Amino acid sequence: MGASMTMLKGTNVPVSAQAVRIELGWRSGPGVPDVDASALLLASGKVRSDADFVFYNQPAHASGAVRHEGKKPAGDGVSDTLAVDLARVEPSIERIVLAASADGGSFGQVPGLYIRVLDAGSGAELARFDSQDASVETAFLLGELYRRQGAWKFRAVGQGYSSGLAGLATDFGISVDEPQPQAQPPQPVQAPPPPPAPPAAAPAPVRLSKVTLTKEAPTVSLAKQGGTSGAMRVNLNWQVRKQFKGWGAKLGRAVAQHADLDLDLCALYELTDGRKGVVQALGNAFGAVNQPPYIQLDGDDRTGAVDTGENLTINLDHKDKLRRVIIFVTIYEGARSFADLHATVTLQPQHGAAIDFSLDECTVPSTVCALALITNNGGDLVVQREARYLVPDRGVSPQRTMDRAYGWGMNWTPGRK
Repeated sequence: MGASMTMLKGTNVPVSAQAVRIELGWRSGPGVPDVDASALLLASGKVRSDADFVFYNQPAHASGAVRHEGKKPAGDGVSDTLAVDLARVEPSIERIVLAASADGGSFGQVPGLYIRVLDAGSGAELARFDSQDASVETAFLLGELYRRQGAWKFRAVGQGYSSGLAGLATDFGISVDEPQPQAQPPQPVQAPPPPPAPPAAAPAPVRLSKVTLTKEAPTVSLAKQGGTSGAMRVNLNWQVRKQFKGWGAKLGRAVAQHADLDLDLCALYELTDGRKGVVQALGNAFGAVNQPPYIQLDGDDRTGAVDTGENLTINLDHKDKLRRVIIFVTIYEGARSFADLHATVTLQPQHGAAIDFSLDECTVPSTVCALALITNNGGDLVVQREARYLVPDRGVSPQRTMDRAYGWGMNWTPGRK
């Protein structure tokens, strides 16, 4: 199929594929807000329950039909992707609304916003809609997949909301938990009653908040964010800055080919019983999630996409056994420094708000960067943004450099991948 024309607002096209990927994209740059993709599965115009909302804090629908796959660099921009398996959409679901929300700004500040529907099998573009007229909106209903006579179609919508993701979600019957200033239980936003569902215990409202750590506000308590149990996923995602100079030119080529650049996410841990160690790909020290150290490095990314980054999991059910953890990244090969690399770290507790932060620009010939320090503070884990680039001395490994900087006190022997 050739390049498809961008659709006009209100028009629709048939979707012949059984499974599609919905890609929201935009051009990144200074002052451009972060954008997040989400999907609402609707029956008679409303969600049946809060579980019909798929977004960064609730990434998979119970039916398996819709999954939030997350962000990755795309040329001079960023895309956020949802996977939709149309064959698995429950019969009562008539529409899947595809939305975008802006974090820290409005869509008037987001250049080049578009939505594409791709055949999940062949990768062919089935539909594309470019949003042109955004101004003060903080959420956008970009398009929708809907059933007509047993077949699926995609309609370009382009309807904005100045009340953000919360306003859009509430419109479709989601009860949203907005953080309350006083220490009282949060009151859900009143929404029109959804269609009757089988009686069940009232679920907690959906939490839309995410916390961005900065130099000025570098720490957050996991307990305050609801992150007290279950698995916490730590993701490192990176892209290359545009201007390649010096080391960056090498790095730029390496990343463009996805051939040579190998960044490794690692963790130094100390348990409350005094044991210390490292979780890393080097020496196959991948850790374990259900036994000490309760930290496990994922193998290669399961989606097969090279650039969804590196992930590790921390088991918060055993958080009282962790004394401190430093999460860091090393360049294993493919570049001499983090210069010209733009990286984002996201910590996503299973229950609770996501915590994310960006790394500063690297101005030193660093091959190892401390990302976050997690400390047990009376049973609560406190996450601190470090974003600290270290330069190993000649002949000293990145791991030993990190140990020295944080006073871990371990014995090191050379390792191999």
